[in-house]
Amino acid sequence: MTTKHIDILNIGLILLSLLLAYKLPFELFLFSYAVLGPLHYLTELNWLKGKNYFLHERRWLWVFVVLAVGIALPMILSMPFFTSAVASEGVWKTISLALYDWTDEMFLVALLFALSLVLFKKRAHSTIALFASIGISVCCTHFLSFTTILAGVFLPTILHVYIFTLLFMIFGTLSSKSKAGTVSYMLMILCPFIIFSLDIQPSDYQLTEPIMTSFMASNFGSVSYYFSDFFGLAERNKFFLLSPSAIKIQIFIAFCYTYHYLNWFSKTSVIGWNKNTSKAKFTVIGVLWAGSVSLYWYDYKLGFAALSLLSMLHVVLEFPLNITSLKSILTAAGLLPQLRK
Repeated sequence: MTTKHIDILNIGLILLSLLLAYKLPFELFLFSYAVLGPLHYLTELNWLKGKNYFLHERRWLWVFVVLAVGIALPMILSMPFFTSAVASEGVWKTISLALYDWTDEMFLVALLFALSLVLFKKRAHSTIALFASIGISVCCTHFLSFTTILAGVFLPTILHVYIFTLLFMIFGTLSSKSKAGTVSYMLMILCPFIIFSLDIQPSDYQLTEPIMTSFMASNFGSVSYYFSDFFGLAERNKFFLLSPSAIKIQIFIAFCYTYHYLNWFSKTSVIGWNKNTSKAKFTVIGVLWAGSVSLYWYDYKLGFAALSLLSMLHVVLEFPLNITSLKSILTAAGLLPQLRK
């Protein structure tokens, strides 16, 4: 399949994701997150490994791994068979609460450090940048309250699946110079405006108890709330999950996540994430994926908690790629000087 055909396919996938999100905003999100999500994590992490995670020194990988573990651990400890231990053991409970309180800072450190690794190549500079990233993150979250929402809520969710996907699309189009690619990312830019201009009738959306239970277990009710609060979308300053504005937010979230995954799988031949994957690796990925989907099917909250580390790893380890894509776009647009390799 040529680049042009893939770009045309992605135009169709954007429209399909938008239509399904409009019709089934909650159901589509739950399906995409539980079924497409784990397969995306596994295949992307395998591809990033082959690309050395877009790091000039592999040793810095462990900084991102430690941060991902720190972010995910409170969610892992929320699983049923850990709950009693966390509640009864003061040390584990203290660790869990402490890590949760520092989640915003850890996400911001990962992003800022990824930025520094793209800009600086010398080990000494990167070491200084790591400590600078920690200091800046702590200052930002303590003195600029809006950064806690941006880093802790939007960075691993909306920014990851919408903004970074959009950057990846633009970066690919700059390389291929495909007209269909330009149409696809322009359509992607228009989608939020289309969604929030819709005339939504809450009576058209009915949530069954299992769907509501699974959705609340995903913690994305809080993402919708913070999105509504941040952009002032709540009616009469009150947030209702089935209000017109909240449904629009959920349509946007469902669209973003579904297309984020479909975009990844549609570009297999372009990105080549399957080329250096042995049959043994494909088997392992398939088994892990089937197990992950089974966990979500058995108990959505259990699946969400059990897959939290894999999810966080794929988010933070993608930051160097995201920054590299942004740098390439800005350089191509003449907004950054061409840096020497």
